[in-house]
Amino acid sequence: MSDSQDWRTRRWEDTHQRIYDSALRLFQEQGFEQVSVGQIAAAASVSVPTFYAHFQSKEHIVMHLPTAHDFAAILAGQPTDLSLHERIRRAIPPWLGTWTPDYREDALARWRIIAATPALRLRAAEFERTSGGVLADALPTPPGGALRPADAIVINAYMSAYTAALLAWADSNGERKIDELVEESFDVLKPR
Repeated sequence: MSDSQDWRTRRWEDTHQRIYDSALRLFQEQGFEQVSVGQIAAAASVSVPTFYAHFQSKEHIVMHLPTAHDFAAILAGQPTDLSLHERIRRAIPPWLGTWTPDYREDALARWRIIAATPALRLRAAEFERTSGGVLADALPTPPGGALRPADAIVINAYMSAYTAALLAWADSNGERKIDELVEESFDVLKPR
C-alpha cells in the first residue's frame, strides 16, 4: 500500500470513528429519535453526504449487520454432522469470548440505545431476520447437503433468542452477564 493510500485509509477510518462517536454521544444525551443525521454530521464536522458515505442510516450506527464472513468465522470448526441447534449453541460462547472489554462496553452502549428506543427495538427484529438469512448462507453443510426449509425456522429462532439476550443485557445496564443471558435464551430452544 502506498503512502497516499495509507493516508486515505487512515483519514477514512478517522472520519468514520468521529461520526460514530459523535452519534453515540448525541443519542445518549438526547435520545435516538431526537437526533437527526444533520446534527450528527455537524457534531462530527462533516457534511451530510459524508455521513451517508460512511453509514447507510443512523440506525446502522447502533445496529450492526454481521457479514457472511463474520458468521463463517463464528461457525468455523463446528462439525457439520452436529444438529443445527448444537452448531449454533457451541459457536456462540467462543465468539463472545473474543469480545474485548472495549468491544463489550461499546456493544452495551449501542444496545442500551436500542433498548431505550421503541422503534429500534422493533427494527432489531428486521435486522435479526436479515442476519438469519446471512447466517443460513454462511452455514457450512456436509458435501452435497443443503439446509432444510425447517432450518430457516431454527436459525431465526436462535437469532431472536440472541436479540432477546442482548436487550435483556442492555435493560440490566450490563449487570447481568451477556454470556449467561445468551445461554438462558438458547436453553428455551433446546429440542426436547
